[in-house]
Amino acid sequence: MATISVPGGDSAKRKLEYIRGFGVLLVIAVVGLYIVKWNPYFQRTVTILDTHGYPGLSIISGKSVAPPALSWGAALGYARDYFNAIWTALVLGLLLAATIETLVPRDWIARALGQPSARSSVVAGAIALPGMMCTCCVAPVVVGFRKSGAAIGSAMAFALSNPTLNPAVIVFLLFAVGWQWALLRVGFGLVLVAGGALLASRLGGKDLVLPQPQLVGSLPAGSDNLVVRWFKSLGRLIIGLIPEYVVIVLLLGALRSSLFPAAIAHSGNNPLVMLGVAVAATLFVIPTGGEIPIIQTLQSFGLGSGMAGVLLLTLAPLSLPSMAMLSRTFPLRVLAAVAGLTALVGLICGGVVVVLGL
Repeated sequence: MATISVPGGDSAKRKLEYIRGFGVLLVIAVVGLYIVKWNPYFQRTVTILDTHGYPGLSIISGKSVAPPALSWGAALGYARDYFNAIWTALVLGLLLAATIETLVPRDWIARALGQPSARSSVVAGAIALPGMMCTCCVAPVVVGFRKSGAAIGSAMAFALSNPTLNPAVIVFLLFAVGWQWALLRVGFGLVLVAGGALLASRLGGKDLVLPQPQLVGSLPAGSDNLVVRWFKSLGRLIIGLIPEYVVIVLLLGALRSSLFPAAIAHSGNNPLVMLGVAVAATLFVIPTGGEIPIIQTLQSFGLGSGMAGVLLLTLAPLSLPSMAMLSRTFPLRVLAAVAGLTALVGLICGGVVVVLGL
């Protein structure tokens, strides 16, 4: 991880910026993640160890193999269940994003995450691991990093690493499904994070690194103070990201029966069906860890092992709502390429599962 060093100049003022920015960020991150992620995931791990199974039902279909038919009720039902599961993490993501954009010294972000290099991507991927956020909850944080000068490759590594290499989900897989599935998630997840960062850097073009904005403490006379700027940043994030997010979640909830028809549970490891599922799962949106009960429910109805491998690597890393939010600071060509890579990695994982006979 990059060291925090304060550049020269008016060093006392810059030290204050660093202490204030990182202090506020650390408090929000530690307190928020303990409440939203760390403590609940610890309790869930204890439950898995006691029951030898993952708690909860498939968010797509509940106890049945068939999701509800296209309807307004299906849309509202899914949105209700989904937002009940993620709303606290989404609030935390918005708070972190506003803090990064307005309080964290941007010269540090430029040094640690602003270079189009493998090192910046590795740093970003490592920073992401304690967050353990789903693809949509981490999107505002990624937007905050990009607006503060993070390179497109490191921002993509941060975006993908949060849901894909989520340590809690890997532990859940280890205890509830088996070490082979946890190892598949880690191995192919690393390939996806590294490949996504590389694709973003190669395709970023003029968007590779955003122009460096003004240093946090160097505000012109008459500017809003930092508290006002923080609330303005939070307001812009909410207004700019949340409405379309809600609409797309409603749409995906309504289309569940078309994206995941009951027939997939009885199609074995048909390559064409696996391809369709890879695309649908890449676009669909789930809460953190939601892929485990989805796979287990479908397996109870006869889902092929290869299909389970596809879902393991495609349900979590990206989604249509998260791509819509990231389109504020990522070119569409980058998002499309990374979505394609996600589906491809999922297909390869499914193929490996079939070959190994898991």
